Amino acid sequence: MTIRPQASNTGLDNVPVISARDPDVPGLLPVGFHDRYEVHSYRSALHVLSRACKEEFDQIIDKLMGFQISTIDMVTPGGNKSKIAIAMENLLKPLNWNETRIVANLEITRITRIRDPYTVLSGRSKGETKYRSRANHERFQIPNFVAGHKVDFVKGRVAFDMEWNSKDQTFDRDLNAVRALYDCNIVAAGVLLTRSAELAPLFREIQNRLEIEKFASKYGASTTWMKKLTDRLDAGRAGGCPILAIGIKPALVTDFEAWKIAHPARRDVSFEIDGPADLRDEC
Repeated sequence: MTIRPQASNTGLDNVPVISARDPDVPGLLPVGFHDRYEVHSYRSALHVLSRACKEEFDQIIDKLMGFQISTIDMVTPGGNKSKIAIAMENLLKPLNWNETRIVANLEITRITRIRDPYTVLSGRSKGETKYRSRANHERFQIPNFVAGHKVDFVKGRVAFDMEWNSKDQTFDRDLNAVRALYDCNIVAAGVLLTRSAELAPLFREIQNRLEIEKFASKYGASTTWMKKLTDRLDAGRAGGCPILAIGIKPALVTDFEAWKIAHPARRDVSFEIDGPADLRDEC
């Protein structure tokens, strides 16, 4: 847990802010990983993953280190799944990382202490009314008390979800799903992969070179960028579940400079991703 002073919008200065974001932990990720990805660990996620879930963690990191995307992959519509999401699926599915959701009923037992009267039939207290205590058990059920949304990949005790380009409210659904798995003791930690803000200049260049209808609304401030995720994690949307948030950086885009040469700029329009996060939805 991190506590840091911060000015408050209530007029009180230096009010301590409590955050579940961990300090940087050197040595737990391979050399070069931070060149490719932005990394934020919450509730000791890096420690939990690297120590308690080492096999699964090593598999994720190994596949991420070899992961690459092309410029055309970034903007090609993919229906329900983008080419980038499909590429990640092709890396993890052969290793038995499978889509998972949980459903559970809540079984409730109400235990009531009941005093039953009886009449003494002999002895000094013959004829007197006395009481025996017993426990009465009544059972009830709430169906689908837990009805978690699917998580893209789960193996062992690790959940892994990827959001390349969705509306930012999708993060609420993802965190709720991973949190449900954690609260039911199915997983020990979650990993969420999305876009780092460092990709924004690349998206601006794409916007100014291609004719894509409603480009800003499809890829801009209301979609899944890292800050939209960390805002939710800072607000405690993952509950007690350790979360490792990873953001894709430009180093993963293998052909961008060549692509720019082949696609001359047609306009010069700004591309914004810094709109306020909408944290109103319930988790």
